[in-house]
Amino acid sequence: MPTILGQNQYGKAENRVVKITRDGATHHIKDLNVSVALSGDMEEVHYSGSNANVLPTDTTKNTVFAFAKEHGIESAEQFGIHLARHFVTSQEPIQRARIRIEEYAWERIATSDANSKFIGADDVKHSFVRKGQETRVSQITYDGEKWEVISGLKDLTVMNSTNSEFWGYVKDKYTTLQEAYDRILATSVSGRWRFNWTDDEQKMPHWEKSYEQVKKHMLHAFAETYSLSLQQTMYQMGSRIINNRSEIDEVRFSLPNKHHFLVDLEPFGLKNDTADGAVYFAADRPYGLIEATILRDGCEARIPVDMTNL
Repeated sequence: MPTILGQNQYGKAENRVVKITRDGATHHIKDLNVSVALSGDMEEVHYSGSNANVLPTDTTKNTVFAFAKEHGIESAEQFGIHLARHFVTSQEPIQRARIRIEEYAWERIATSDANSKFIGADDVKHSFVRKGQETRVSQITYDGEKWEVISGLKDLTVMNSTNSEFWGYVKDKYTTLQEAYDRILATSVSGRWRFNWTDDEQKMPHWEKSYEQVKKHMLHAFAETYSLSLQQTMYQMGSRIINNRSEIDEVRFSLPNKHHFLVDLEPFGLKNDTADGAVYFAADRPYGLIEATILRDGCEARIPVDMTNL
């Protein structure tokens, strides 16, 4: 045979599942986008077309929805762990499962008062508005023995309107950028962090608390760092997470520099000075793209360098 089969996987991608939990009159929402990828003893389906070892992707879809009802959704990570364990332990040909989940957050709508014509504000506990801050993501991989859980977020846009500089950089004949000693620093955070929980004998992290704490430390570091470069700020964000969260060994960021350029208003007789409160042009492209991995000392990097599909 002139060719051989390399890495392969299959599954059902982007299963949108919304689970409503009713606690009396108070409702709770979990809104997930779940993708399942399975691999193992699948050579024959590629070589001969035999489906003897193939669990239909439609079945994986059904399993996602059935598990949402049977087990509930405590967290994206816990839900992914339930799914991965099921696929690997219930089907002998399946030796590895990877579950990727995006979570869309909702918050309650605050109603006006208790004198509503239709229903009192105190009774409204079932109305929500989609949060627009970020999308939470997670990837759970299981091979029957070891777990790898990578969590994160994307599209978290943040800005410091001062306490940021950029100067002292290399200059050549193509350099036109002016040094800045008081600039806007803005980015849209895409970050992933890897947990050191790898087997069932270890104490499992509290996934929801961990996510909220990681996000808190990340934002505190962004706000509290007097920045001489986006690289410096990014390193402080990752270091703050690892130094405060013992369950995490690795953090990787991809941070586009959302450039804000001072507008030249001199043709109109106006001085555009940052000290007075300036006017900026927000450029969407091209943009600087700063990426790095921050590790706990002694640990190996395992989060993919290219996080495009993670």
